[in-house]
Formats: sequence, C-alpha cells, structure tokens
Amino acid sequence: MKTVGIIIKQSYRAAPSILADLVPWLTTKGMTVLVDHELGTGLKGCSTHQREHIPHRSQLLIVLGGDGTLLSVARMPGAESVPILAVNLGGLGFLTEIRIDELKQVIEKILAGNYALDERMMLEATLVHADQSAPATFCALNDVVINKGALARIIDLELQVNDSYVTTLKADGLIISTPTGSTGYSLSAGGPIIYPSLKLIILTPICPHTLTNRPIIIPDDRVVKATLRSGSEDVFVTIDGQAGIRIAPGDSVMVQKSPKRISLIKTPFRNYFEVLKQKLKWGER
Repeated sequence: MKTVGIIIKQSYRAAPSILADLVPWLTTKGMTVLVDHELGTGLKGCSTHQREHIPHRSQLLIVLGGDGTLLSVARMPGAESVPILAVNLGGLGFLTEIRIDELKQVIEKILAGNYALDERMMLEATLVHADQSAPATFCALNDVVINKGALARIIDLELQVNDSYVTTLKADGLIISTPTGSTGYSLSAGGPIIYPSLKLIILTPICPHTLTNRPIIIPDDRVVKATLRSGSEDVFVTIDGQAGIRIAPGDSVMVQKSPKRISLIKTPFRNYFEVLKQKLKWGER
C-alpha cells in the first residue's frame, strides 16, 4: 500500500492538529497521502482532492470520525474497492472500532501485512414511482427506512418478498437492514442483533398497529418490495439516516443485496462481542 487517503469529520475541532501530526508520519513511511481539500489546504506532504474522489484513488482509506462519517464514506464511489481503517474520534463506535490513540500502532501492523478484513454487505434500494417517472437508486450500509413524517397518520405498506405477498403492514414505517445495521435504528425498534458477517436481511416494523407484526429475517438473495398503499403524502425513504426522498401513494421501494461490499480492517485490540458489551453496557448495574 503506497497511497493512503484520509477522510476526517470536518466539524471536529481537533481535525487540523490530527492531520498535522498524521500526514508527516505517514510520509516518513513512504506513503503518498491524499486529504480532503477543505482541511488539507496549506498542509505540507499531501495532495488535496474533493472528498468524494479520495476513495477510488487510494489503496488504503483512513476514516476518522464516528459511525455516521463512515456511513457517508461507504456510499462514495470506489469505497467498495479499498480497505477502510475506521477510527473513532469520540467513544467507541459499532463500526469505528479503533481509537485515535491506537491508530499509528494499527497502521504499523497494516504496513507489515499483519491485518484482517471484515467484509460487510450493502443494500441497493430502487424507488419506483407510480407515475412512471425515472427511478432513483441508492446504496446503504446500515439500512433503508420508510417512515411517516411527524404529523402523518399511520401508513399502509404492502410488503412482498420475491413477488410473494407477505402482509400489508399498518405502522409508522419499516426498517430494511443489513446485519451491520442491526445495531442501529432496527435495534431501537425491537430488532435483533445480528453478527455482521451473516448473509441476511432484517425487516423491522416501526411501531406496528398489530403487535404480532414482528421483525423478520430473510436470506440475502431475496428482493423486498414495499409499496405505499395509504393516501398519506408525508412519507419518506431514508438511506442510512443521511439521504432521503419523499414518496407518494403507489410508489414502491425495491431493496436487495448490493453487488458492492465494503472491507473494514479489523481492530487487533478487541472482538465484536467486546464492542457490543461496551456500547450496550452489558453487565452494568
């Protein structure tokens, strides 16, 4: 690995000082360093680029921020073809498992070839409009969520899996999640925690009117179709909680496994269950 890209949470106050320390250190290791032009301007030892152009030009991508920062990077072009080292600038994250004080030690291991990758599946969502206008397609690492606005009434979603009718869900919405996203919105809505390497999709209703509508786990080779059947006009589909679009009655959201996957470099300091224990405060009284 000779070219390393760095994407850092831009609003983090210490971002300039982190880059001022990290960039020269990487160059002493013989690395070519690519940095977001908004933070790298005037910084010696690196080349600056548009944020979204960094992943496909890198052989190693360092993402510093929180889980939200990584979610936004995962959807960038080229993110699926480069190993990602996710570093948390605050507490420990479900995705950003490495702490800033561990960063250089982990990079030393990477340069020595002593690292392992954790591949994470993504979802592809296509919004098909009832008025036959051009469909819109998105990728998600965590989840695709269909939910009502703050003042909208309960909505009706006709749910199909591989063209087989499942039910017409009366609820505040539906979360379609990857195993990675099982510890996100889906978990807060009563969904299960899924080990991230498993190959499946989770369907979690949001506040269903019928309490027997429970989360369903299906294989990852199935296609989920959710069609808005109620007349509410204040309904949205959101991607990883960051990108959203309004949907109209009769519109359908088609969700399936994406051909894209991202590769996260595993932390050598803790395993998945230790992360769960710390984040969810298991064992505490």
